[in-house]
Amino acid sequence: MTIRTVHRVIRSHASQDGDGVKISRAHGFNDPKFSPFLMIDELKSENPDDYIGGFPPHPHRGIETLTYMLKGHFQHRDHMGNVGELKSGGAQWMSAGKGVIHSEMPIMNDGELHGFQIWINMPAAKKMRPAQYHDFQSPEINEYGETENLLRVIGGHAVSNGVPVEGPLQQTSIEVFVADWRAEAGQSREIKLPSNYQANLYVYKGEVEIAGELVKQSHFVQLSGGESLSMRANEETGLLILSGLPIDEPVVHYGPFVMNSMDEINQAITDYQNGVLTD
Repeated sequence: MTIRTVHRVIRSHASQDGDGVKISRAHGFNDPKFSPFLMIDELKSENPDDYIGGFPPHPHRGIETLTYMLKGHFQHRDHMGNVGELKSGGAQWMSAGKGVIHSEMPIMNDGELHGFQIWINMPAAKKMRPAQYHDFQSPEINEYGETENLLRVIGGHAVSNGVPVEGPLQQTSIEVFVADWRAEAGQSREIKLPSNYQANLYVYKGEVEIAGELVKQSHFVQLSGGESLSMRANEETGLLILSGLPIDEPVVHYGPFVMNSMDEINQAITDYQNGVLTD
């Protein structure tokens, strides 16, 4: 079985989004090795001033977003009438499709806020589908293993330590596997993914060894091709596994819109300005 090795390590960088929300971001809109993912934002703070403005109503077209909270709440409202409050340990998925207008408000829990928003690209043939939304509270996220070596699977299918694993999120527009691995020092885990999937990791805590190479906190890892992902925690570690079928299509990104051409971006802007983005 071919072992996936480290292809590239990218350090996340400080940024701001929404109404001045402070985040750490890693992105690859024009990097085929990121595909089908586009970006991951980490929200982590003990200071309400870092995020108090939240993300006021704004549009999207052509992407899916996956929000996952380790600690804290995340309130969602959209033009379809969906209202959801994501709590610690839960996830929410939104497919913008042809158009969505939504707002998001992060809220601390016990003085802490820690979560992620992941952008997933959509194939051109599905970008103009109607928008969708679903949330999964913590009890719905499937867990495998014990506290010292725990795999929480949010979406998709894989085989971990010889056991089939799956998450509740299955309706994404492209096949993905998304999971959260938490491990104490010395613990290891093997995950077998389809060989046609690309695989990436985001280390949000500690230090992990991947095929002999050490990767530290706040780094995004692009992995080589292969079938098996082998991980060993050098200290108490947490990381996200982001894997899926790559989308071999042009990517044109402008603010909240991700399409396949500039003409499509201009159409999205026009539709939003004319109030018909979501029609």
